[in-house]
Amino acid sequence: MGYDLLLVAVGLVLLFVGGEGLVRGAVAIAERFGISKLLIGLVIVGFGTSTPELLVSVNAALDGAPEIALGNVVGSNIANIMLIIGIAAAITPVTGWDRGALREAFVATLVALATLGLVQADVISRLHGTVMLAVLAAYLVSTYWLERRNRQSQTFAHEAEAFEDIPITRPWQAPLFVVAGIAALVFGADLLVQGSVSIARAYGVSDAVIGLSLVAIGTSLPELATAVVAAIKRQSDVVLGNVIGSNIFNILAILGITVAIQPMDVAARFREIDTPIMVAASLLLLGLLFATRSIGRTWGVLMLTAYAAYMVFLFSTGATS
Repeated sequence: MGYDLLLVAVGLVLLFVGGEGLVRGAVAIAERFGISKLLIGLVIVGFGTSTPELLVSVNAALDGAPEIALGNVVGSNIANIMLIIGIAAAITPVTGWDRGALREAFVATLVALATLGLVQADVISRLHGTVMLAVLAAYLVSTYWLERRNRQSQTFAHEAEAFEDIPITRPWQAPLFVVAGIAALVFGADLLVQGSVSIARAYGVSDAVIGLSLVAIGTSLPELATAVVAAIKRQSDVVLGNVIGSNIFNILAILGITVAIQPMDVAARFREIDTPIMVAASLLLLGLLFATRSIGRTWGVLMLTAYAAYMVFLFSTGATS
């Protein structure tokens, strides 16, 4: 058991370090080639901060643990809203967002609702994955076009700026960051899945619960780090763009790529409990952005309390049969 815990711990560290290295190196390369901040934030930062989820989900699906793969995606989206925005709002109120954030939150909610429809089937197929990737491509093109038209809406450009203060001064350093980051992510994902599955089996906890909790929180560490730094700097656009963009990528890109590689069986609990909770969290965020001008500390504490209650519920009902 101690060995499995060590695998999980090392895996989480490698995922965090690898995700940061990959994003920072890729941003530095993109800036060197004159790519716009908007495109950097939308594609490079979006894909980069979701890479831990991608590798863990693909590894889990290929290793015959589809509940960890799906739990990672659904659990990460719940954690992004209830845990990460909750922490950010508890540090300093999230305020002053533009219409772009509201638009992206609406898209994230639609994607969450679509996922609720997908999990009603017993299997999420390769066809579903292909459709999700096509929708992702359309989303990227339309978002880039809309944000270029509207100079006042620069959610993803602001997110890219959060990665500008990087210690990369020489041309060879950026590719090294990327290669080292990818290597750390690959090894970290493998170690995290191995250790998590062993712990789940040893303690009689279902793979789904491990995916929804430990794995989901672990793969959300890049988003958490970015959000905390942004909250301290009072960069609400970065906090919201980071979380909402990640939630869209997690479903359309991570789940889409995973099931395109390996069709995924759907456990009943995702239909009945966890995906509806993800939809409820998405609706809550959309409602707050639409109806309020600030997500204050009270809302932050309430979101953290609700997330803690969800974790307690998970482990109280998550024993394997």
